[in-house]
Amino acid sequence: MTFRGDVAPSTLGVELNEDGVVVEYLDGRNVFYHGPPEKAEGSVRAPPGKLTQVLVTDPTETEGVLVYVNDHDTHDDILEDTGVGRVLLEGDDEEELFPGVTVRSEAYATVVEADPEVARGRVFVFAEDEISEHAYEIV
Repeated sequence: MTFRGDVAPSTLGVELNEDGVVVEYLDGRNVFYHGPPEKAEGSVRAPPGKLTQVLVTDPTETEGVLVYVNDHDTHDDILEDTGVGRVLLEGDDEEELFPGVTVRSEAYATVVEADPEVARGRVFVFAEDEISEHAYEIV
């Protein structure tokens, strides 16, 4: 069994458009999150079993940092090569991802709380699995 740990995120390119959000990884690949994201006041509770990803943009909305929450599948080297970060929570842990953005485990679900003014950018939460994807913007 390979140990997975927390990985610090790098700054990535971001493009926001009416169809969704595009994030450019450090290795040149792009990922597209379908949208437009649903507005959520203050927090998002991602259901158990969903891969939760948090994107915080800079004030220009052209760069940001992306963090996977509780992703046990992706190898550390892949995350480091792409610039995506990871945080692993145990039990009812809570962790501040960025100023103004915290994540916590709650009964196998992931809760993301954010204050975009403190974060100094837009805060997006993506929750997905093989069957569905959900996109939110915390306002």
